[in-house]
Amino acid sequence: MMRRQMSYRFEDQDASPYALKMNRRFSRVESGADLKDYFDRGDIASRENRWNFEVAWEVANKVGGIYTVIRSKAYVSTEEMGEQLCMMGPYKENCARTEMEEMEFPRGNPLLDAVNSLRSRGYKIHTGRWLVDGNPQLILFDIGSAAWKLDQFKSEMWEKCHIGIPHLDIETNDAIILGFMIAEFLEEFRNFAVSYSQNNGLSAPRIVAHFHEWQAGVGLIVLRTRQVEIATVFTTHATLLGRYLCAGNTDFYNNLDKFAVDEEAGKRQIYHRYCLERGATHLAHIFTTVSEITGYEAEHLLKRKPDIITPNGLNVKKFSAIHEFQNLHAVAKEKINEFVRGHFYGHMDFDLDKTLYFFIAGRYEFGNKGADIFIESLARLNAMLKHERPDTTVVAFLIFPTKTNNFNVDSLRGHAVIKQLRDTINNVQQAVGKRMFDTCLKGHIPNADDLLEKDDLVKIKRCMFAMQRDSMPPVTTHNVADDWNDPVLSSIRRCHLFNSVHDRVKMVFHPEFLTSTNPLFGIDYEEFVRGCHLGVFPSYYEPWGYTPAECTVMGIPSVTTNLSGFGCFMQEHISDPKSYGIYIVDRRYIGLENSVQQLSSFMMEFSRLNRRQRIIQRNRTERLSDLLDWRTLGIYYRQARVKALQAVYPDYIDETTLYGSRNNLIFSRPHSEPPSPTSSRHTTPAPSVHGSDDEDSVDEETELKELGIK
Repeated sequence: MMRRQMSYRFEDQDASPYALKMNRRFSRVESGADLKDYFDRGDIASRENRWNFEVAWEVANKVGGIYTVIRSKAYVSTEEMGEQLCMMGPYKENCARTEMEEMEFPRGNPLLDAVNSLRSRGYKIHTGRWLVDGNPQLILFDIGSAAWKLDQFKSEMWEKCHIGIPHLDIETNDAIILGFMIAEFLEEFRNFAVSYSQNNGLSAPRIVAHFHEWQAGVGLIVLRTRQVEIATVFTTHATLLGRYLCAGNTDFYNNLDKFAVDEEAGKRQIYHRYCLERGATHLAHIFTTVSEITGYEAEHLLKRKPDIITPNGLNVKKFSAIHEFQNLHAVAKEKINEFVRGHFYGHMDFDLDKTLYFFIAGRYEFGNKGADIFIESLARLNAMLKHERPDTTVVAFLIFPTKTNNFNVDSLRGHAVIKQLRDTINNVQQAVGKRMFDTCLKGHIPNADDLLEKDDLVKIKRCMFAMQRDSMPPVTTHNVADDWNDPVLSSIRRCHLFNSVHDRVKMVFHPEFLTSTNPLFGIDYEEFVRGCHLGVFPSYYEPWGYTPAECTVMGIPSVTTNLSGFGCFMQEHISDPKSYGIYIVDRRYIGLENSVQQLSSFMMEFSRLNRRQRIIQRNRTERLSDLLDWRTLGIYYRQARVKALQAVYPDYIDETTLYGSRNNLIFSRPHSEPPSPTSSRHTTPAPSVHGSDDEDSVDEETELKELGIK
């Protein structure tokens, strides 16, 4: 059942003025430089004796989205902080074996002294470097080596914070052990750093520890209750209670100010986790969230407004010419074409040159990810295409990992039949080419009847007869476990999207992650995204939204919502997002039916574009990649650290601000400015610098005219 969604009455609630003022309060920071202005490999930080520790459960431990955040940010973090940066997390052997290069810190380094001090207590600690861009220093803690002190840690947590941890909650027990190990390490490190500084005539060390999510937040709580002089930053990427409430099909955003948070957490048996998250939020010197919508959520559920919004970025690799990423799109699209030929064998009644590929992907959270309104909108798009553009076909991919029994036999058979046809045609081609060559060599003009022999025709007919089938192409590539109750398949049945001959929208539910080793659909996710035409992510609950961000960086237009962090970010920083291939569905101020209509109209509008218009739009989308680069967005993380340091060390002055900066990071643009970003403003998306080739030049007015945008 589709979730009920926020109605117009939200605008009249007390919370709306806060929502309108959030831009002014949080996203603007005092300094306006790009992070690359501070890339000195830690030279200034070393002179200031300033240290930065970043703590997360997903450091060198691939679990979810926070791993992507930490990993992708590692390069710019090391470029800024150099050897003054150290990342910390749990030691998970399966991941660490491939992610970490183990080595010891150099002698005389306070990091080594602190590590050895904890090892003398019986803790197992692994040190080295993370095998990602930037190669940051790593300290990973073996949780099992300190499990014997769990009762002692829980006792301290109860005595100082009155938070009781259930014995059977293994995940929280592990978070308690990790938090206390990290807190003890940081306390030891500070003591050794002070002694080292005094012995070497250095200024007193200034240390900031940045904790991500509630699992790591335990360490922050311990540091603060033990009154260790270390500046702390806490970032929540999604509130714990928010995820549970949205999963429960509640009218979440309409009732944020009405929830009895303690009662709701207790009913879901996560009250102790909620207390840890809320405790870390209030004890941190600086509290940040990844988006304004999550900040609004945190104000009501965690009872603290974020001090700074720290949007998530990506490592953007630019091409030397604009057309290069277009070529990658064409190559990847051909791989998808190959899959479609096999999956829809016997029913290839549509032209692949007039076929568009839409997709949705992510965790299998049917309502939160917006798969409900995506399927409903596809049904309406199907009706519109039948009436208006019967020669256009849309193939919609739904990539949601779930339990399966095996591959769909019909899908496997289709790919085998297509392979047989291709091999047969190749053999016939070679034979015909040889006969043609021999005939021409004798001085005769080849005759069509002599080139294609009867035996060749028989082979081709056999393959074509093998391609015939009575059943319709399957809507899923696998046999889904409990398929009758599966929400995606149930919605597809309800909307009658069965891949019939008359349907202009074809459905493909792929319930596995995409990998190049998959025998049925052998393509990596990144390559798959490049080959598609439109990513559709109409999420109801999405604190940030890496999937549409990845589409944007690859030059693929996408649909997002004003309830996702990414959608709010784009709405704030771009005057006309749609002209840059960012379609934002309103799921905040209008009803569900209107949102479905808006999404279906966006998809229909995109389907009307011709090939040239789609190429122009992809070029424009790719220009937004600079806006999502960590070199741009990393400045917010730096500002959070600076504010935390100034809270603990009032005499601290950020040395780099004394020299000014080359660029101003003020994204918002006056209303008098034209709706399209221009190259004269660094803070709005600008054309990439690709040289002076005429083919890569940019004419904004001509592009907008071609796209039919005034």
